[in-house]
Amino acid sequence: MLLRFINKNWNRGENQLAKEYSVIGKSKVKVDGLEKVLGTTKFASDYSLPDMLYGRVFRSTVPHATVKKLYLEKARALDGVEAVLDYHDIPGKNRFGIIIKDEPCLVDDKIRRYGDALAVVAAKSPEILEEALALIEVDYDEIEPIFTFERALEADAPIIHGTTNIHQVKHLECGNVDEAFKKCDIIIENVYSTHRLSHMFIEPDAGIAYYDDDGLMTVVASTQNPHYDRNEVASLLGLPYNQVRVIQAATGGAFGGKLDISVQCHCALLTYHTRKPVKMVRSRSESTMVSAKRHPMTIEAKTGATRDGMLMAMEVKICSDTGAYASYGPAVITRAMVHCTGPYSIPNVRADATFVYTNNPMSGAFRGFGVPQVAVCHEGQMNALARKIGMDPVEIRIRNAHQIGSKLTTGQILENSVGFIETLEKAREKAAEVLS
Repeated sequence: MLLRFINKNWNRGENQLAKEYSVIGKSKVKVDGLEKVLGTTKFASDYSLPDMLYGRVFRSTVPHATVKKLYLEKARALDGVEAVLDYHDIPGKNRFGIIIKDEPCLVDDKIRRYGDALAVVAAKSPEILEEALALIEVDYDEIEPIFTFERALEADAPIIHGTTNIHQVKHLECGNVDEAFKKCDIIIENVYSTHRLSHMFIEPDAGIAYYDDDGLMTVVASTQNPHYDRNEVASLLGLPYNQVRVIQAATGGAFGGKLDISVQCHCALLTYHTRKPVKMVRSRSESTMVSAKRHPMTIEAKTGATRDGMLMAMEVKICSDTGAYASYGPAVITRAMVHCTGPYSIPNVRADATFVYTNNPMSGAFRGFGVPQVAVCHEGQMNALARKIGMDPVEIRIRNAHQIGSKLTTGQILENSVGFIETLEKAREKAAEVLS
């Protein structure tokens, strides 16, 4: 009786909360709306502190090379320059990465992409900073750059990391795919390609580092990932985590593109050596050059069905270029594999994915983590099957759609919140209404 009473009142409380706090159909005041409209929101580039220095990065102008000699003396001698640092000046670990630690703060072995960071400079004014950067020279020993998936896998291709250019390989299989294809009345085979995309967030990467009143290394940055940033800055400087604080400034767009380290480590390193606040603001071209991109993919798909449109089997091969560094590559390849069949029940599936390193821009987090790319494939296949069979494209989707009780390729059983069929039916009704 007591348990029944608790459950009854708990459910009543939940319903009341849902009614009071629901935002659907209501006009709500955006929490930061007034600040944005008045222009008082403080973004990372708006911060300024007394005795502040300006920082920039000297970057590579070739995509693949070893550095024979980096000439920093002239820049260091320029009046108004307070620090010119290379990898020798890093007190801690010179590798970071959200999943795999494969990207250097400052290049110590070789350049792997156009725009790799070779040195950082701090000066008293932006003008002096520009002059100092122009005084830095570098001698390269260039290596053949790898720009395609195919070249990366060739036996004589230069290796970008470790002993192989293969970044990740994944395999997913359920059922008996080969036998299922033999029983199919219709088989559709196609190749789909999606290209590399840049986030183009409105606010370029920016941040400021300083020591607070308690001597704590503090970094204010335009970021999506302050806890991760804190760990990477601490690792770079050889400090315990409790000696570093990262504050997320108001962030003017990101979409996954500010999950990786941008200016945080460079700012902090310059502040560590100068003991002064250092602000860095990337130009639009610099931000676009070195920030992560959406993974380009080539997807080969083979889908089999019966004459009445029931899906029987699917085979998918995914190839992708993760660029010079891993970033979120391991997460993207996994999600692409898991979602390659889309919201459809297919009893027999075989999927293989290979991601490679190249000397192209780094690919990483971008809304959907690989799911939008494979959606191009599975929806293309559904349309192709509908045309081949002569079936309405919405009807073939409803016939094969996930619903409560459906079993996914991974073995997961969908137990609730499966609204695909209802959504399709409502969309079809609305389309008919609008087009009538």
